[in-house]
Amino acid sequence: MSRGVLVRFDPPADPWSLRTLFLRFVFNLAGLFIASRIVPGIVIGDGPSLLAGTAIFAIVNMLLRPLATFLSCCLIVGTFGLFVLVINTVLLASTAWVAGQLGLAFTIDGPWSAFFGALVISIVSLLATILVNGSARRV
Repeated sequence: MSRGVLVRFDPPADPWSLRTLFLRFVFNLAGLFIASRIVPGIVIGDGPSLLAGTAIFAIVNMLLRPLATFLSCCLIVGTFGLFVLVINTVLLASTAWVAGQLGLAFTIDGPWSAFFGALVISIVSLLATILVNGSARRV
């Protein structure tokens, strides 16, 4: 009987499953909430504005992120991925603009507030994803 190495590749979670979409929404909601609390210049006035802003953020990310990533792929590679922070900043600023057009209490004062807010949201989302994927693998 020979002993060998068993390599197991688990298929990635379906990105369009209801569970995955719900978790992404919750992570973005938490990220936006934390960013509004610690980043000066990001103001989310009330709970409904936070929920609607998170929904707008999800839609903007779903529609514009692939296009922005495709159009700036050379910049992303040339800056070793740091240009993704600029894309995140623009997407968060776009979310605030759309929210303002809809009359929501969701404002971002300037590009630096949008930059640091996008950074906070990315870190919160990364940590939450690691926690969820780590606990799912242990079960």
